[in-house]
Amino acid sequence: MDRACSIAARRHSRRIVVTASVNHVAFTKSVPVGSVVTLEAKVSRAFTSSMEVFVDVWIEDRQSGEKTKVNEGIYTFVAVDETGKPVPIPKIKPETELEQQRFDGALRRKQLSLILAGKMQPKEATELKALFD
Repeated sequence: MDRACSIAARRHSRRIVVTASVNHVAFTKSVPVGSVVTLEAKVSRAFTSSMEVFVDVWIEDRQSGEKTKVNEGIYTFVAVDETGKPVPIPKIKPETELEQQRFDGALRRKQLSLILAGKMQPKEATELKALFD
């Protein structure tokens, strides 16, 4: 999953990327041995030098061709230059309803992570406060 996400992050930023965090991984169904597995990774939001990447994992029934979502994850990557310093990356514009939901949620997830890491005061988390107003 990390590799698929890093490919999406690198393609978006056109830079070297490093994994900053694994924010969420949910296993909803088991993957039987011999399954055809597809990973779909996409940048959900780009910040200054970091980006959140969502990955959906699907298995395909070999006989029917039916696909079932079995797993998902959210990773954060930082784009860096050759010396390892963070560099600015292009913003993204969500196009579908799902992309918009993930885009909006990315800022809330980032603010929560910053609060938990002690890098942001709860009163500064405007997106999180809006959920409770």
